[in-house]
Amino acid sequence: MLGRLNRRGFRLVMVADAVVLVAVLFVTMLIRFGWDWPTYSFATYYASFAIALAVFLASLYFGGLYEREPRLGAPPALPRVARQTLAAGGLVAILRLMVPGLAQVLGFETGVALALPIPNLIVLIVAGAIGVAGNRWLAHTLRTRREGPPRVVLAGDPEDVKVARRHLDADRGRAQVVAEVSDQDELIDAARDADVTDVVVVSSTWVGDLYPDQVRAFDRAAIPVLVRVTARETLYGLERIREVGGLPFVLLRAQTMPRSRARFKRLFDLVVLAVTSPIVVPVVLAITLYQLVVVRPPLLYWQPRVGAGGDEFRMVKFRTMGLDAEADGRGARLADRDDPRVIRGCGWIRATRMDELPQLWNVLKGEMSLVGPRPERPELTAGFEERIPGYARRHELPPGLTGLAQIHGRYHTDPEYKLGYDLQYLVNWSPVLDLEILFRTVWVVLARRI
Repeated sequence: MLGRLNRRGFRLVMVADAVVLVAVLFVTMLIRFGWDWPTYSFATYYASFAIALAVFLASLYFGGLYEREPRLGAPPALPRVARQTLAAGGLVAILRLMVPGLAQVLGFETGVALALPIPNLIVLIVAGAIGVAGNRWLAHTLRTRREGPPRVVLAGDPEDVKVARRHLDADRGRAQVVAEVSDQDELIDAARDADVTDVVVVSSTWVGDLYPDQVRAFDRAAIPVLVRVTARETLYGLERIREVGGLPFVLLRAQTMPRSRARFKRLFDLVVLAVTSPIVVPVVLAITLYQLVVVRPPLLYWQPRVGAGGDEFRMVKFRTMGLDAEADGRGARLADRDDPRVIRGCGWIRATRMDELPQLWNVLKGEMSLVGPRPERPELTAGFEERIPGYARRHELPPGLTGLAQIHGRYHTDPEYKLGYDLQYLVNWSPVLDLEILFRTVWVVLARRI
């Protein structure tokens, strides 16, 4: 039972965090007011505390605090926790101001705000962050006592391995070196035979040969891979550095976005669709009427595309080409800027990307996202994956109506260059980035800069 819940994202530390936050809420009220709480009834306070608790836990979850993190070189939890509790506290403060207005809109005459005094909220932000970070320290300590320190295989050139071994031996309490590998082809077997928990690559030149196959194999086995950072890697603007035995490392991730953030992105899509529907729906209806006159039925064009996880789905768009657009025998190919196959009168539909609007149906179904790598046809994807190393990583999330490559690239931009934009987007995703891309897409459409 617990294993199934764990695979679905549930963690026992969630319960511990809830206990800490509830304790802070009630203890703060008792210290300030005793049992004589002012203004509102106990039921109102309890309901307000439940809302605040839900907001704080959601912030921690979507902030990735419940993702399983490697123990080796784990950074302090408090800075990350503090950012999320501060964000949650800000949202609760906004709700305090909005609740009376929302109640009036729904027809309830009430002046009752969210019953959580601002001083109590400040205490919840600070003390809650300390308590939640303490839970992670406790969980880490208990796991280390139960399982012992991480069992590490050092991999790299012999001289680099020798230097790293000397550093890690001086800090045995944090890691135990159980194997050394100087041949890349032996790494997977050595890790399996030694029953390691972590792979530490101390020669950064190895990364090109390890990626993507061996990195993906270790990810499937739940074995983290860390790579030592040298002066050359600092040129890439690395931010998340882990310290192991006094040496700097970065964690290689076969998956660019944790599950919690992917779910937050899905929630973000649905909220944006709901907010923009009064504008989008009339536009879709207007384009449909125009298509009826210019194109004639069938108005929609369904085509197999590659989606999340490499699975195929049927993407829909307004038809802007003839029914026999690929009858010339050339097969699947990318569209050109001035494609002769486009039906007369539909050029502006493609230029403004209005033909993509029916894909909102794919977004509602969860097959696509508002923002993400554009979906390609299976025939083209197979060729790209064979020619471009790491191309499959763009399939880690549902494809998007628009993306970073679409606002910076053009129709003729090479797929390998577009991949750089797509992977940059996956690594740096945030709701703010999605909003920025959506607004910039509007500008690209209006300027017809495609």
